[in-house]
Amino acid sequence: MITAQRQFTVYGPSHWAAIAVFVAGAVLLVWLGRRQSAHQSRAFGRILGGLTAVVYAAMLVYILVPPSLERSVPLRLTDLATVVGAYALWSQRQWAYVLTYYWGLVLSTQALISPVLKSPDFPHYEFLAFWSIHLLVVWAAIYLTWGRGMRPSWRGYRLVVLVTAVWAVTTMVFNRWAGTNYGFLNAKPATASLLDLMGPWPVYVLVASAAVAVVWALMTWPWARRAGRNAAPR
Repeated sequence: MITAQRQFTVYGPSHWAAIAVFVAGAVLLVWLGRRQSAHQSRAFGRILGGLTAVVYAAMLVYILVPPSLERSVPLRLTDLATVVGAYALWSQRQWAYVLTYYWGLVLSTQALISPVLKSPDFPHYEFLAFWSIHLLVVWAAIYLTWGRGMRPSWRGYRLVVLVTAVWAVTTMVFNRWAGTNYGFLNAKPATASLLDLMGPWPVYVLVASAAVAVVWALMTWPWARRAGRNAAPR
């Protein structure tokens, strides 16, 4: 069993190392994606998507032994983003891509800024699982967007808003019933986060939701505008 004595600290050496790995991986994936043929991209996507699925399955097995309401129910948005990200890489379907684009580039990247990780530091398996899952999802969004040229649209924007709203309502109801806090929808995380700037519950949920919706709209507008220009008759 791999263990470590020291605890992970935000913006400690291992955190900066994870950020460096993220940047290097993102650059490499964009460079690679732009040089691949469609056949090569499909094969590579299935390899990376399969790897993402295997990492997530291993993490899911780990949190299920022993099972508990507090940690074993796959209701975190990270769970959905990882499953969808793996499928987006494997299939390169548009609906899976847009969910990965919005969830990965806005929500999963929060792990880079304010990771909520209460575990021993590298090379502990919880550390490795946390960073592997989050980085793979963000890498998937970057690879498919800037490497392979897939693009979001207003239709995709509406899809992600609807799916995320359904997830939030379902998860809040479950949290209320089970006394859990998946997604930090019923209480703020114990560690410092951007939610601390958004007021008490439930104000911070509404503020965060509105802020995310605006950011997603801003992430859609340039691509939709460019697509409209390209489609306009000349």
